[in-house]
Parts: sequence; C-alpha cells; structure tokens
Amino acid sequence: MRDHGGNLDAARVRYGEGEWIDLSTGINRVSYPLPAIPAAAWQALPDRAAMAALIWAAQAAYATGAAVLPVAGAQAAIQMIPRAFPAGLARVLGPTYNEHAGALRAAGWRVEEVGEISALAGADLAVVVNPNNPDGSCHPPESLRLLAGQVGQLVVDESFADPVPELSLAPEPGRALVLRSFGKFYGLAGVRLGFVLGEEAAIAALAALAGPWPVSGPAIAIGCAALADRDWAAASATRLQDDARRLDGLAAGAGWRLVGGGHLFRLYETSDAVAAQELLARRHIWSRIFPWHRRWLRLGLPAPGEWARIEAALRP
Repeated sequence: MRDHGGNLDAARVRYGEGEWIDLSTGINRVSYPLPAIPAAAWQALPDRAAMAALIWAAQAAYATGAAVLPVAGAQAAIQMIPRAFPAGLARVLGPTYNEHAGALRAAGWRVEEVGEISALAGADLAVVVNPNNPDGSCHPPESLRLLAGQVGQLVVDESFADPVPELSLAPEPGRALVLRSFGKFYGLAGVRLGFVLGEEAAIAALAALAGPWPVSGPAIAIGCAALADRDWAAASATRLQDDARRLDGLAAGAGWRLVGGGHLFRLYETSDAVAAQELLARRHIWSRIFPWHRRWLRLGLPAPGEWARIEAALRP
C-alpha cells in the first residue's frame, strides 16, 4: 500500500490506544449533520431518478452544466481514468497525492513527475491537483484551460477546492476532466462519494467502467442534502479559514515554518518531521509526514473541542 495519512491503526500500535485526534488527513473534523435516510435507500438499488437527483445537486453546487458522473469517492475516478484512455506518456505535477501516478503505472502508463506546470505540455495525459496536496499550491482556471489544449487529456483533481470555488474549472471544464471529492469538505469520507465532470463522451466512457450502481443509496441521500445546503458550506469555509490562521500561530510558536496548505490542512517545515510527529503522538494527536521530505509535517484542522490538546502539545 502506498504511503497515506489516515493510518491511525499504525499510531495505536506504536503509541497505544486511547482517544486520538486524527489530523493526518485533510478531512473536515466538523462533519455535515447526517440527514434522515429513507429506508428505501438501504433496501433498494439506486434508481435512475435518485441518480439524476444527485447529479442535479452536484451541478447546482459546482455551478456547472457539464456532464457529471457520481463515483465512490475521487479515488474511484483516479483508478478508472487510466483505463479509459489508451496508455501512453502521463505527466503528473508534483510532489502531490501519490495515487495518481500509482494508478497510471498500474494501468501501463509511462509516468513522469514534473515540478513545473509548463513541463506537462505534450503529455498524452496530464494531472494537476488544484489546490495541491500537500503544499496547497494553486493554479488559476485560465492557465489550466490553456494547458488542456497542450495535452491529450488533462485531469484536474479538485478534491480540496470546495472552500475556494473561484479556483474551480467545474463551471467550464472544457476538455478537462475535473474530479471532486465529497467526503473531505463535508467531513464524511466514509460515505465514499465523489464526482467526475467533463465532456459527455469522456463521462460516458467512465460510466461504462463504473458500472450500473457506482454509489450507494445512502450516499445519494446524504449527498443530495449536503450539496444543497449552501449556508452550511459557506459557514464551514469561513470557520476553516479562521482555524487555519489559529493553527499557523500555534505552529509558529513551536518554531515551525509555514510552507503552504489550504482550508483543510496546513504544511509546516520542522527541524525534524519524525520528532515533531512523535511529539504530537505522545499526546495522541496523529499527523502526516512524508518519506520523501524529512522536515515536512502536515496537519489537518482540529474540531472546536480539540484545540486545548493541540495548544498543550505545541506550547513552548
């Protein structure tokens, strides 16, 4: 298995059981309140009307008229896309979420990781995560639309774009395929729901790979309710922005330098990331470090009731 956050089982083995605060992912710690789920959502296969309602909710939330395919999380799309096109040269703007390159290689693609967006040009398939994970770097929609004309197929992973809709290609994806995660911003990763947006032909090819019931009935019910609640989304984006500033202040007090991040996670440079992770883990706070950078540590944002433990752990 490739290196990921969310590996709380490993933390428990090493540091013991107890009440852990898992900040190793970029999942919102304040989740959307679950609506009442009709019994039929559990008992029957999702029908066309239910899927159409979810697609409409996604189109409204993402302000798009593009074709939309609901999938079992953005991860499902990451694994399907390499099989939807003839394998060739893929370039991934990195460092970034490692599942993109891994899924492409597993499907027979030759994969190059590049450090500049201009270096993606000429690839048969190019991947940009926007905002990027883990450093939060962003690219304006106009530069991505230009890039789409310079590659065979552009994939833009917008898993962390909900709080910054002005960055999204979703309203006008053009030739790009746009990936959206539901579970991260809405704090419901276990629902396993995401979306792919794009041209009709590409979405139809992915739909054939996804099969007749790509998402569950309960996921449809939850997704329809949450995506329609724009007041919750706006309030959450504001709270997350404030919390990011608060966490940055605590990290600075601990001697860590802000490298980047977004509304759902922050990335810091420490003198020793392993030591910093252990400092937090002794307080049962789990964080994310990276095998390819010995100083970087990433933290998600705590829930309101978790700040006291974070402050105590980072107090000089």
